[in-house]
Amino acid sequence: MVQLALFPGTDNGTLTPSRAAGLDRLRAFVPRAGRDYAGKRNSDLPGHPHVSRLSPWTRHRAVTEAEIAAAVLERFAPSTAEKFLQEVLWRTYFKGWLERRPGVWADYRRGLDAARNRLATESGLRRAWEQACLGETGIAPFDHWARELGETGYLHNHARMWFASIWTHTLDLPWELGADFFLRHLLDGDSASNTLSWRWVVGLHTQGKTYRARASNIAKFTGGRWDAATLGHQLAREDQVHIPDAPPHPDLGPVPEDADWDRGKRTGLLLHEDDLHPDYLFARGLAPDAAIVLIAPEDRSPLAVSPNVTAFTEALAKDAATRLRDRCGDMPVATAPEAVVAWAEAAGLEQIVTPYAPVGPGRDALDRVAAALDLPVIRPLRAWDQTAWPYATAGFFKVKSKMTRILEAIPQDLG
Repeated sequence: MVQLALFPGTDNGTLTPSRAAGLDRLRAFVPRAGRDYAGKRNSDLPGHPHVSRLSPWTRHRAVTEAEIAAAVLERFAPSTAEKFLQEVLWRTYFKGWLERRPGVWADYRRGLDAARNRLATESGLRRAWEQACLGETGIAPFDHWARELGETGYLHNHARMWFASIWTHTLDLPWELGADFFLRHLLDGDSASNTLSWRWVVGLHTQGKTYRARASNIAKFTGGRWDAATLGHQLAREDQVHIPDAPPHPDLGPVPEDADWDRGKRTGLLLHEDDLHPDYLFARGLAPDAAIVLIAPEDRSPLAVSPNVTAFTEALAKDAATRLRDRCGDMPVATAPEAVVAWAEAAGLEQIVTPYAPVGPGRDALDRVAAALDLPVIRPLRAWDQTAWPYATAGFFKVKSKMTRILEAIPQDLG
């Protein structure tokens, strides 16, 4: 089994790309999901002892949000674990928000293309971008986080906020290049959470409201590893922030509808890197005649994606194929839509069922498969998403206020 992302002081020192390892980490974290998490979650300390580090598995739904919430609620009352449950809902909120405004993802990709064009013509910008990516800016904590991300594929959430703020407000680099840097290196790199978090930092998500890293905050929540006085002279002040006027958000689109399949037709199961645990489909009666996994982690960026990311994603996909062999038979792992088309034709399929893929490169790959096939590609929704996404209309508060309702969907989502 491939093992990646060393973290000194963690339970087994690795982030192992298997569902079993994700469930082990969940079990180890649950006792700390209550008041310990609420009081210490903002501290970015070596080994990251106060956060779950479940995101690399959850991003691929090798371990699902419903499973995480269910495990926590077996031990704690919702009020005791409220802060952690809210963090789980943040991912769901971002997914639903972008799902209903897919043009924001397209705008990001266009902005990234424009920023890359600037790199080709502006030598000063290219030099500053390279220094930031390599961790050679001279801003000690920022450089540490850049190297940590490159080496491990993981950053604490608070560090991601500080990093994005320094990237944009202090170094004055295009935010799209920073979001791309994260997508190329994060094991949990996710189109919705990543894009919307960077937009929030620069004042585009909550229009006009930016997030600016402060030296005192960094010193406090990193255990004093960096000197606040030194950082205070390096980080941007309010009058140094250069953020354009935020454009209005696109119109709110509809919530995706659930879909069902014909039980009488020869059916293929198509898994993908956004959802590698299809138990909810089996609970609804899916009995596939053939199965395949499609991954394309290199599509997360037009630039080179970290080998850590590609290896982790491929290993999780192979783990899913091994886990499901008794139910699905041999399940190849494909890296191109054309391979899925050939598989479907060779298996004589009449329809394909695939877990609903949200906006992002995984969806784009599935759309290419669907366009090339002369048969239905059916995309059932999880109960968790069906319940939460109608509330992802504006800010997070509306989703948070419906947490009880969303948690009620856990049994249905678990099958």
